[in-house]
Amino acid sequence: MSTESKKQDALLYHSQGRPGKIEVVPTKEAKTQRDLSLAYSPGVAEPCMEIFRNQEDAYKYTAKGNLVAVISNGTAVLGLGNIGAQAGKPVMEGKGVLFKVFADIDVFDIEINETDPEKFVQIVKSLEPTFGGINLEDIKAPECFYIEKNLKEKMNIPVMHDDQHGTAIISGAALLNALEIQGKNIKDVRFVISGAGAAAMACVQIYVALGAQYQHFTMFDIEGVLHKGRNDLGEIRTLFAVDDSSTTLADAIKNADVFIGLSAPNVLSQDMVKTMAPKPIVFAMANPNPEISYDDAKAVRDDIIMATGRSDYPNQVNNVLGFPYIFRGALDVRSTQINEAMKLAAVKALADLAKTPVPDSVTMAYTQKNMVFGPDYIIPKPLDPRLLATVSPAVAKAAMESGVAKQPITDWGNYTIELNKRLGLDNQVIRAIGGRVRKNPKRIVFAEADNHKILKAASVVYEEGIGYPILLGERTKIEAIAKENGLNIEEFPIINPADDEMTETRLKYADLFFEKRQRKGYNYYESKKRMFDRNYFGCMMVETGSADAMISGLTKNYAAAIRAALQVIGVEKGVNKIAGMYLALTKKGPLFMADTTINFNPTAEELAEITLMVAREVGNFNITPRIAMLSYSNFGSNPSSEAKLVAEATRIVKQKNPSLIVDGEMQAWLPFNKEVLKENYAFSALVDQDVNTLIFPNLTAGNVAYNLLKEVGDAELIGPILLGLKKPVHVLQLGSSVRNIINMANIAVLDAQMKCPNHSNEDLRKSKYWKKLKTSIGMI
Repeated sequence: MSTESKKQDALLYHSQGRPGKIEVVPTKEAKTQRDLSLAYSPGVAEPCMEIFRNQEDAYKYTAKGNLVAVISNGTAVLGLGNIGAQAGKPVMEGKGVLFKVFADIDVFDIEINETDPEKFVQIVKSLEPTFGGINLEDIKAPECFYIEKNLKEKMNIPVMHDDQHGTAIISGAALLNALEIQGKNIKDVRFVISGAGAAAMACVQIYVALGAQYQHFTMFDIEGVLHKGRNDLGEIRTLFAVDDSSTTLADAIKNADVFIGLSAPNVLSQDMVKTMAPKPIVFAMANPNPEISYDDAKAVRDDIIMATGRSDYPNQVNNVLGFPYIFRGALDVRSTQINEAMKLAAVKALADLAKTPVPDSVTMAYTQKNMVFGPDYIIPKPLDPRLLATVSPAVAKAAMESGVAKQPITDWGNYTIELNKRLGLDNQVIRAIGGRVRKNPKRIVFAEADNHKILKAASVVYEEGIGYPILLGERTKIEAIAKENGLNIEEFPIINPADDEMTETRLKYADLFFEKRQRKGYNYYESKKRMFDRNYFGCMMVETGSADAMISGLTKNYAAAIRAALQVIGVEKGVNKIAGMYLALTKKGPLFMADTTINFNPTAEELAEITLMVAREVGNFNITPRIAMLSYSNFGSNPSSEAKLVAEATRIVKQKNPSLIVDGEMQAWLPFNKEVLKENYAFSALVDQDVNTLIFPNLTAGNVAYNLLKEVGDAELIGPILLGLKKPVHVLQLGSSVRNIINMANIAVLDAQMKCPNHSNEDLRKSKYWKKLKTSIGMI
């Protein structure tokens, strides 16, 4: 994808639909006159007076306790510098998204057009009644030191400048573990620091708090070494000043144990790394290009432990490991500040978490095959679902022990449960799938490549390492669409089944098809004719191993696309009927629904088979299926034949797989109302279970349910996912979005990995994959 196309993608992402990345959503009903009278006048007067009598009641009656302000004046935005408050707003909105996604914290982003630090402090101080915490962001040094210090002194809510302390906390955890692995004591090691800005100064101060000695630091800024003869250092930086004003980075790095980079790309050379002490530690954290690349550092020292700010190498120092969980813990005990004890608690919690066995859901999400505490894993991964329930309680406990918590937690077990419920531990399922498919991308045939949505999705699929697109259609038309949309498809094979150069391949495929279908209504002429159809040709590519999966259906008849797959590929052993499933990504976690697209009125036996197929597929997502078999009655409350059918299907499922967590028949609301279920149907296998799989009695019920959820529910739907085919073919719904096509490509690759576990496309990463493809199907 071209640079211009990426730029347009970013702009479109921020502008399409409702502009920006955030919105305010009411948490109470506001539909009737009574609702409005309670929400505003006259009912709102009651909580107002309660808060007037007791200011702390603001946490009881308003959103203050879960509301953080992300505040900036835009003087040091990301790698963009001083671009001003308004230009920095997209970044602040993005920070709000991270707070919400990782810790369920609501955010108002506030951009203040003021660079005078004293005035800035006055403005932020005046906002205290609104917020439970203040996250200062992208404010340049040295003003940021003054601003944070004064706000912490004047405000009675948590205040943290994440640019300083976030990096310090995460790198501090990584440093503790790196030192442990290298067998070094923090009190003895020598540090060289490239950079002396806000983040660097916070880092060295937290390292000192962890046991490092002031005299063991040599620091550099853009003016050179921090030495005692300089008069521009200020109170804190003077503590790290050395005597020799002529010291260079090359001088200082000799025999140094630790290099910390928070400065500029490529300031540390391989020759410098060679001179470091045995078993060195290098944290090159300049973004996007570090002080020395991971590969260059590892090339000259095999005893090095290396970390960067990048996600494409081991040991990423990423602030998202810290700030959401630190504020979560601070808010939950109503802390008056984020103090040093709370920061150190976060450091130690992160360090300890990296030493524990990594869950399958994390290893599935990343490309590292063996994620074990060691040189390439010294810090947890951002998608580790344990972070919320590990770091936040540690911070909360530290707040209580240091005397700054106004609302102590007494039941830590229940607190952990509540934390996990906030987001749902499995709510990162699609990100986890994305990480897994990148381990072994597959060749995906896109049967309708003469469509701009398909081409856009194919470009993303290739660029993000999901798979290797194969485009079916007329070359001139496809290339024209790509050019019109600024898409680079030069590396993609384009195959037109109707071209003369494909005659030999068509005949070979026709022979195979005729062999399959000659006693099922097809003659040889019809078999040859079918191979001009891109759906049939694409399915035959998958069947013969020239491709691993196929996606079709965006502009074709759904039934026709499925028919091609059934006739060419067929069903898995033991499967009588295929089924369709949707994955809904909801606020409570993933919800799998079937059958939503295939079977009109299944028998009890067929419904049981569908359920067992769905259970296997849910397991492939690394999720334990908890299945509700749905009807319009609850456990025999209606003796109709339809209700009895679902009850019988449930019995068959339990008989065939007694280990499954499944029950029915029941109405759709019941499995989600644990109180009513437990009170009235205590015998149910779903009591106290978080149901994640719904089986509908017929196609009408399933289709209506998922379409309603898509249009009026607050959920993203992925599908339909076809179940029961021998090899991966997935058929899109008419008019699917680019996002849905990409999601389906992820599903198709995951499916291919399951059905071809020993087949790797690693060789395609290293060479021109289209040449290998063309050879495999006889084009060259």
